[in-house]
Amino acid sequence: MQRVLIAVGLVIVLLGVFWPWIQKMGFGQLPGDIVIEREGFRFYFPVTSMIVISIVVSLILWWLRK
Repeated sequence: MQRVLIAVGLVIVLLGVFWPWIQKMGFGQLPGDIVIEREGFRFYFPVTSMIVISIVVSLILWWLRK
C-alpha cells in the first residue's frame, strides 16, 4: 500500500510540474471531452481525458506490482 500511495503522489506531482507542456499537446481538449458554454456558465466534463488518465495510472500500478 505504501508503494501505491508514493506512486500516486509522484504521478500527481509530475502532472503538476509538466501541466503547461501537457496542455500544449492538447490534453484536456481531446475529442470526446464535453464542453458546454453559455453566457455566465461553463460545464466541462473530460470523458476522454479521464479514460487516458485511467489507462496510464493502471499501467503504472501494474508495472509497480511486478
